[in-house]
Amino acid sequence: MRSLPYATGAAALLLLTVLAPPAAAEDKSFTIKDTRIKESSGLAASRAHPGVYWTHNDQDEPRVFAVDSKTGETLATVTLRGVGKPRDMEAISIGPDGNVYVGDIGDNLNGSWSHVWIYTFPEPKALRDMTVSATQYTVKYADGARNAEAMMVHPRTGRVYIASKNEDGGGLYEGPAKLTTAGTNTFRRIGEVPWVTDGAFSPDGDELVLRSYFSARGYAWKDGRLGADHRVKAPIQGQSESVSYTVDGSALMFGTEGEQSEVERVEVEKKNGSDKTGGSPAGADSSATGGGAGETSNTTYGVIGIAAVVALVLAVKRLRRSGD
Repeated sequence: MRSLPYATGAAALLLLTVLAPPAAAEDKSFTIKDTRIKESSGLAASRAHPGVYWTHNDQDEPRVFAVDSKTGETLATVTLRGVGKPRDMEAISIGPDGNVYVGDIGDNLNGSWSHVWIYTFPEPKALRDMTVSATQYTVKYADGARNAEAMMVHPRTGRVYIASKNEDGGGLYEGPAKLTTAGTNTFRRIGEVPWVTDGAFSPDGDELVLRSYFSARGYAWKDGRLGADHRVKAPIQGQSESVSYTVDGSALMFGTEGEQSEVERVEVEKKNGSDKTGGSPAGADSSATGGGAGETSNTTYGVIGIAAVVALVLAVKRLRRSGD
């Protein structure tokens, strides 16, 4: 017969096991099933609904989609009321105020728009098709109009940042401490960044990840400025358009355009000091594939092929938009 202390301890352990909450399920890679989502240009992990990601098309009606990462199915289509016709929605983020921020900031003619817009609306408590009242903010850059695809809201300060997109390198722009509807919100250049298609702050606000078509880099974030940078593993995708941290910060979710597009999960690597400040090549980052030296040539050929496809897609999009 077991002693009483042993039995009591076993009973206590059993009770703790029964009462302990189940571990949160990890957000896995998934395929966006909704055939309406053909140009998924932004990605943001829902704060109110675990495992759900917000996305949108770039040239579309004022609407966003809530997609279930478990099934890839759309759980809600939210139409924005009170904003104009979007020109080129390229980014989405969620702020500490619980609002969803949509960046209508694209300008493929690099300076054709004197201003762009940011739309915000409270993240819905329930997921269903609905129309919501949104707030529209007018945005311009202190140093002139430019193209941009990355908009990030800092998870602690709520300040909005935009990274411009340019083959020769862009700029990181800081918005005012608080956006206003009373006038134009001027964004000022505070740093230099590579060719950027999207970006995301870590949930703790201590790191900013910026992705391009072929690679990604992480930057330490301190006192509202870029710090030391390091390579970040990123998948090679057909047209790399979006990135979001998972809510728990354990992984990055990378998205791409196209019908039935893939969103791929990549675990966040713990920094070990081996690659915190090294520069990245202009082309593909070898860490993006996770391969060794034996895979270098295959990776190179793959990147060249994808680069050709991306160049063709961009050319077609420019021609299409110039004809609008």
